[in-house]
Amino acid sequence: MKHPYITASLSGIGGQIKTSPTDFFVEEIPLYHPSGEGQHVYITIEKRGLSTYEAIKKVASALNIPRQKIGYAGLKDAHAITRQTLSIDGLEPDVVAQMMIPDINVLQTNRHGNKLRIGHLKGNRFVIRVRQVTESSLAQAQEIVNLLSTKGVPNFFGEQRFGLRGNTHCLGEQLIRQNEVEFCREYLGRPQTIENPDIQRARQLVDAEKWTEALACWPRRKLSDERKLLQSIVKANGDVTGAFRRLSKKMKLFFVSAFQSHLYNQLLTQRLDSLDKIELGDIAYVHHKGASFVVDDLIAEQKRVDSFEISPSGPMYGTKTLLAEASPGVREQALLTKYGLSLDDFSLPGLRIRGNRRPYRFRLTDPKVWWDEGVMVSFELPPGAYATTVMAEVMKP
Repeated sequence: MKHPYITASLSGIGGQIKTSPTDFFVEEIPLYHPSGEGQHVYITIEKRGLSTYEAIKKVASALNIPRQKIGYAGLKDAHAITRQTLSIDGLEPDVVAQMMIPDINVLQTNRHGNKLRIGHLKGNRFVIRVRQVTESSLAQAQEIVNLLSTKGVPNFFGEQRFGLRGNTHCLGEQLIRQNEVEFCREYLGRPQTIENPDIQRARQLVDAEKWTEALACWPRRKLSDERKLLQSIVKANGDVTGAFRRLSKKMKLFFVSAFQSHLYNQLLTQRLDSLDKIELGDIAYVHHKGASFVVDDLIAEQKRVDSFEISPSGPMYGTKTLLAEASPGVREQALLTKYGLSLDDFSLPGLRIRGNRRPYRFRLTDPKVWWDEGVMVSFELPPGAYATTVMAEVMKP
């Protein structure tokens, strides 16, 4: 899913990123520092070429503890060098510090009273190298970064939100519509050329409703969640009724979140030309608090937008989402109407989908551009913001 650029008037520098893990560095900026006391050991690790989940699995194995005893504040890219903090319950710092794990180095340890959880993070610092460009690209990269620093970066959800097949939002939509037949067709069938031949063949058999043959063809060690659902359909002689009950709550929420993100991205695209402008009826997002309010004074609130204290926001639709008023509210309601949905449709059995507001932009802090075997770009971003969104503006591949 490609998105329009807020810097469309400036041509990109092209090039490639992530040709090597050393070309992409990210370091967590902690929300707080460990106190030095408590039952949890906080360890700062530097990992190379590993996802956060893979790193946690290796740490748990090395320490012979359940993965549930390890906390983390955010997920980090696998194809990169990343520094992040983990919390480990009930061990001595010396034991943790002596771990020897390939591609993971323990940089420091300390104690604290609580487990790290998602969101215990102030932001992330990135240093990214763009290769296959010339040094003459520096001026163009700097001009793009300057514009992003002034207007803000569009807070699009990136392609990774929508999965390798680019269809997780479609699955979320069918969950919201409670359409089990269409969900199973999208989840298990409809092969794509990016997938390996065995998966493509199995999906073709699903499309033909040859469930038993599809299960026999489905690789045992790939797409295990899909395989489990397919097994249950085979046991039910091809009846997909009850498919939603066989999905985990976590998986359902993941799909619904992708659908919410898809709707949000559409509203952000409509707002791109006025990303740094507030409108009457907007729901303004207060960055340092995470609070929201309805805008009824344009002059006063625009000053706060200019100082990046607040930003216009879009809905992550749910049963309790606060919708905008006036013209912004008309657009938000029109999108729901386009899909034939209402907020009440986000009320699903066993799920709590209340919804919230998400700012339409995020701030690019402390940006720098220089040359070192490629164009180097560094900056800090708030949690949940995508560095790839920034680099897409700079490169426009």
